[in-house]
Amino acid sequence: MRVRCILAAMEINRRTLIAGAGLGVAGGALAAGSGFVDLQLPGGPSERPLTPRFPQKGEMIVQRVRPPLLETPFEVFGEGVITPNDRHFVRWSGGAMPTFVDVSKHRVTVRGGVKTTLSLSLDELLRTGEHVEVVAVNQCAGNSRGFSQPRVAGTQWGHGAMSNARWRGVRLRDVLDKAGIGGDAKRVRFAGLDVPAMPGAPQKIKSLPIDIARRDDVLIAFAMNGEALPLLNGFPLRLVVPGWFATYWIKLLSDIEVLNISEDDSYFMAKSYRMPTVPVQPGQKDFPTVPITTMGPRSFVTSHADGSKVLQDSAVQGASFGGIAFGGDCGVAKVDLVVREGNQIRTIAATLEPEEGQFGFRRWAAGLHEFYSDLDVGVRCTNTKGATQPEAQAWNPSGYARNVVERIRLRVA
Repeated sequence: MRVRCILAAMEINRRTLIAGAGLGVAGGALAAGSGFVDLQLPGGPSERPLTPRFPQKGEMIVQRVRPPLLETPFEVFGEGVITPNDRHFVRWSGGAMPTFVDVSKHRVTVRGGVKTTLSLSLDELLRTGEHVEVVAVNQCAGNSRGFSQPRVAGTQWGHGAMSNARWRGVRLRDVLDKAGIGGDAKRVRFAGLDVPAMPGAPQKIKSLPIDIARRDDVLIAFAMNGEALPLLNGFPLRLVVPGWFATYWIKLLSDIEVLNISEDDSYFMAKSYRMPTVPVQPGQKDFPTVPITTMGPRSFVTSHADGSKVLQDSAVQGASFGGIAFGGDCGVAKVDLVVREGNQIRTIAATLEPEEGQFGFRRWAAGLHEFYSDLDVGVRCTNTKGATQPEAQAWNPSGYARNVVERIRLRVA
């Protein structure tokens, strides 16, 4: 009965999506928006349209229409640690994404180095193991790329190519065990229903080391925040890999392949989404790289916007700051405000609210007293593995994995 109820919920969401698919996903024409937002990017034009006219989405920052790239407006992060489904960012690598999924016919194939090749219906997959839940940040590897200096190629995201959700699904490990994998399995490769933009172009395929794939918290998710996944976020199934960048969180999951090789030579592993292993300079070529994997710690002020004013009487009363932090591939250990007022630098330990889960956003709060001139306020997270956000960001040609201390300027009025 439980499985039938979940499938019924999926079907309801599918019908809703089909009714609205022409509003932006299939139709290709961006409906009239509600205005524009300035992301304050240093490297070029930073004004982007806002629109609520995508299926199952509220007002989002539009980076691209087809396939859609939708950024979460930054003020959403000040409203709570869980990002609502209709404000969860959207990232499609390219090509064509389905605008219709028939849940009665959808199958997930498990093949390769397995004892039994499987073709699982949604009903069968949902019966594979217990349903578990994990709260985790889903962050694009290029989040905040628009702040890279010098400017780099790629989507010029602000800070909104990330979201935090409560994911529910079955463990990938249980599905692998159902197929039976041998002791020589090295990696697990994943693909979805999206197809390349043109013949001969690579499909979005990613793989994980077998020890990561078998973690307790790596899920094949069918729900986020208590509801079926929105189509734009991977309906009906997506991979969830807490602590790893979203490039591994394959949407519309349909194919799982067990590999007996240590290195994956598919395009999005061997050629794309890779980081330099040595310091590089703009224009430099032929440097060694490795695939992007885990996220580092990040934190942001959400209580004050960059350039906003603090009233003069705050010099007596003080000011309260708050925001979010996450540890990346582990939890948050501490958060500090690093405040510059003229030549004076102060470090103020923030108070942390209880965590929803070690891989999710965590609220912090801190007070500042006796300031009399304009302020430069930074926020710095240290995670439970001891990694701390750097004061300066090492440049890379794709603008990946930014986690520098983010700073805002406040004016005393």
